[in-house]
Amino acid sequence: ELESALERFHIHVDRYPTNEEGLKVLVEPPSGEEKKWRGPYIKLLRPDPWGNPYQYRSPGIHGSLTFDLWSRGADGADGGEEEAADIGNWQV
Repeated sequence: ELESALERFHIHVDRYPTNEEGLKVLVEPPSGEEKKWRGPYIKLLRPDPWGNPYQYRSPGIHGSLTFDLWSRGADGADGGEEEAADIGNWQV
């Protein structure tokens, strides 16, 4: 859902959100670009299944022309194994 919302934002605003804007621009328009923004792109910015915020980076390390979107897993820290492993959009 978040990945699709980011793609719709890109189509309308002609860029991905900056790291500073983060995922918040999916529910609130970025300053100065209210006319291009056609959101909200999601109803509510929910946490991951473990109650932690989703992580976002653009340009991405795994997708240098797009973005990285990930959950830090059960431990809430980068890296980890099994339930604590990161889950990202580059792992599809």
